[in-house]
Amino acid sequence: MTKTAPEESIVRRFLHYQSDFKLAFAVAIVGMIGYSALDAWVFSQLKPLIDESLVNGKYEYLRMAAYFVVPVFILRGLFNFMGAYTLSWISNQVVMRMRQQLFEKFMHLPVAFHDNHSSGKMISKVIYDTEQVTNAAGKALLVLVREGALVIGLLTVMFYYSWRLSLIFLLIGPLVAVIVSVVSKRFRVVSKNIQLAMGSLTNTVEQVIKGHKVVLMFGGQKLEAERFNERNNRNRQHNMKLIVSRILSESSIQIIASVALAVVLYISSLPQMLEQLTAGIFTTVVFCMTMLLKPLKQLTTVNSQFQRGMAACSSIFEVLDEQPEVDRGTKSLERVKGEIRFDEVTFYYPNKSQPALENVSFHVPAGTTLALVGRSGSGKSTISNLMTRFYSATEGQVNIDGNAIDDIRLQDLRRQFALVSQHVTLFNDTIANNIAYGAKQQVSREQIIEAARVAHVMEFADELPEGLDTMVGENGLMLSGGQRQRIAIARAILRDAPILILDEATSALDTESERLIQDALEKLQQDRTAIVVAHRLSTIENADQILVMDHGQIQESGTHQSLLEADGIYAQLYKMQFKG
Repeated sequence: MTKTAPEESIVRRFLHYQSDFKLAFAVAIVGMIGYSALDAWVFSQLKPLIDESLVNGKYEYLRMAAYFVVPVFILRGLFNFMGAYTLSWISNQVVMRMRQQLFEKFMHLPVAFHDNHSSGKMISKVIYDTEQVTNAAGKALLVLVREGALVIGLLTVMFYYSWRLSLIFLLIGPLVAVIVSVVSKRFRVVSKNIQLAMGSLTNTVEQVIKGHKVVLMFGGQKLEAERFNERNNRNRQHNMKLIVSRILSESSIQIIASVALAVVLYISSLPQMLEQLTAGIFTTVVFCMTMLLKPLKQLTTVNSQFQRGMAACSSIFEVLDEQPEVDRGTKSLERVKGEIRFDEVTFYYPNKSQPALENVSFHVPAGTTLALVGRSGSGKSTISNLMTRFYSATEGQVNIDGNAIDDIRLQDLRRQFALVSQHVTLFNDTIANNIAYGAKQQVSREQIIEAARVAHVMEFADELPEGLDTMVGENGLMLSGGQRQRIAIARAILRDAPILILDEATSALDTESERLIQDALEKLQQDRTAIVVAHRLSTIENADQILVMDHGQIQESGTHQSLLEADGIYAQLYKMQFKG
């Protein structure tokens, strides 16, 4: 990921999100400052209340205060609502925007990014990290502004009545500032560790849920429980470090404030000071000093929330600052004929020293079928990744209809392909909507039904209570492997792309499913260029051209019959599969 930005720029960038809500923020500021100003004003009335009414016996002032109590608290409640509600509305708007930006960013990041970052940690950023931003944008700012205004208001009242006594309390300011500064750095570091631990925790949960059957089959419950316990405990330890830092900073500030209060009480007892103090002034100053302890504590406490929010912002901004998938293509294409050519293509995956492909050249005429066979890791899937520009060739060039694919706009390029792979991705939606997913334009119900019929989807959909409107569950877990495969083929049929990529589309299927799917694939391949990656050689006997891959290079090429006659690698693979 990109280098973390300096603290000031993170805060500035965070505040920039709030700048779009200037009017709402102004209302919130008025509400928060009004709330604190009203409290400070109430405390300022203690002096005349005590001196005039209780000491001098002028009870009209006390009676007038009784009339004002209820209206003042109603006004205080209105200010509180203005501040708290408006700021919560702003914070939720900010977080919603951040989540939307993160979600959209994930979809526009290159495949290499997703290959190198676990989905659990990315999900944690969208869910957990943004929640920390909510606290920073909402509760933290509410307390910072409201309690900060109350501190200023109380200090103003104190200085107005006795600047000498108040000056002593003000001397603790630099000490408090030093503590807050030191603790803020500690909060930021620990918060960053908490987010990393939370991402690791989310990733562990996601892996176990996705691989639940594997865990059950291989008895991995104890191993996974221990792994989760270790990461869960690490997360707890980081949280406890944050809590300890917060408690120590709270206690330190309150002890310093209490020392200042003790000094004030001692000085107030001196004869020369007693001559200048009335009962009202003394009570007001001491009461305000005591009341200062609570907002000082809250300001320290909220600092941890704010620092967690800023650490979360840093984590989120790292993703938002990632470079999206590069598209330097300028050429627009409607529909290609399907001629594909690789010219001396070499490709290295990021951070790999061995090439996945090395000097690979071949030509696929439009409307023909090319089959790729070879061991796992021989470079078969890399060829399809380069054709769709999930990755770009390190050396050499890939052409479609005589056009270098780097010159074609990505959206136009990928519109030319339909993919059916062994690992089918279905969304938690209806069968019909999964078939229609990715179609170039709005499709009618009749078109969906026709694609489902050709792909043999209707044979099992008709037996379901809701037919094509049946929900398939997360990634199609309600369906068998063969049924999911047929939905993927129906999706490819409806997409009607001129180039078809079949990545081991019939592997791991029973005989009946394979027969139906092979029939659907033969219909799908008509009048299209097809790139077939296969382990089962029986499925590619009719291919126009077969490439045998090994260690990223083409070892053999030809038709099924010519390769058998050559008695090379392909012939050996064929004999191994059919030796029975």
